[in-house]
Amino acid sequence: MPTRDDRLAIDYAALRTGVAAVRVPRDAVSVSGSDARAFLQGQLSQDVEALEVGGSAWSLLLQPQGKVVAWLRVTCLSGDWFVLDVDGGYGEPVIERLGRFKLRVECEIRSLGWQCVAVRGPKSYEVKTGDAPVVAPVDWGGVTGVDLLGPEVAIPMGVPEAGREALEIVRIEGGIPAMGSELTEKTIPAEAGIVAPSVSFTKGCYVGQELVARIDSRAATTPRVLQGVAMAAGEIPPVGAVLHVAPRDVGALTSVAESPATGTPVALAYVRREIAPPADAEVVWNGHRLPARIRHLPLTQPR
Repeated sequence: MPTRDDRLAIDYAALRTGVAAVRVPRDAVSVSGSDARAFLQGQLSQDVEALEVGGSAWSLLLQPQGKVVAWLRVTCLSGDWFVLDVDGGYGEPVIERLGRFKLRVECEIRSLGWQCVAVRGPKSYEVKTGDAPVVAPVDWGGVTGVDLLGPEVAIPMGVPEAGREALEIVRIEGGIPAMGSELTEKTIPAEAGIVAPSVSFTKGCYVGQELVARIDSRAATTPRVLQGVAMAAGEIPPVGAVLHVAPRDVGALTSVAESPATGTPVALAYVRREIAPPADAEVVWNGHRLPARIRHLPLTQPR
C-alpha cells in the first residue's frame, strides 16, 4: 500500500507531467439582472463589458483605497448573468463588498452552493469537460489546466484524482497567490504580481482604480514584491518564518511546502524591493536557520 509520501509523489507527477483532477474549495457568487453587466463594470478591474457569453477573466475586487478585497474570476453565462468564483471562504466578503455599492440597480447578488474541480497538467487539453456551466482555462506558471464549476461537478472520466496537498505545491512553485496567504486586506495588487492578467487599463472607472492606475502610470515599484524561495534540505519552516539577507530581515514566508521534485522546501514570500533575485538568504525561525535562495517566479519550469 502506498505511503503518504508515495501518494504525494504520484499526484505531483501527474499534475506536472500528465493530468490529474483535484476537488478544491471555491465559493461561487451569482450576479444577475438587467443591470448586472454595467454594475460589475464599475466594481471590477476587468473589462466586463467585453466578456462574451462563456468567457472568463481574472479580476480584482478592491477597496476604495485600492487594496484587495478579493482576487476572483468572472464568467459570463448569459447577457445578464455572471458568476464570480473565489478561493473558498471568501464568497461572503465578495457579497458584502458588492452589496455596499449596489445602489438603485436591477441585479441580484447571491451565493451559489457550487463545486469546483481543478484539472491540471500538460495533457489537460485532452480532457472531456462534460457539461459544467463554467469551464475556465488556467495557467499556473506554465502548468496549464482548466477549472470546472457547477452545482455538481464530476471528476472527468479517465482522469486520476489527486489530493489538495500536491496541488498546493504546484501553486507555490507556480507563484500563484492565494487569498488569506499572499492576498489580504492589506495587499496592494502590484506587489502580488496579479495586475497584468486582472486589470484593464482601457475601460472606464471602477472602485479602487486610482492606486492601481497611479502605480502603473508612474512605473512605480511597491515596497515589497512576491518572490519564490528555494531552500536547502532540512526541516520545513512554518509560515511566518523570517527571510534574512545580511545584515537585515527582508521578508517572511507566506506559503510553504516540500517539493517532491527536489525533496527540499519551497515557499512564497514578500521580499523588500531592493533585493534583486537571485539572492542568497537564510530562513530563520525558533532558533533554526536554513540556507535559501530568493528566486524569480515560477520556481519550477514546466516539464
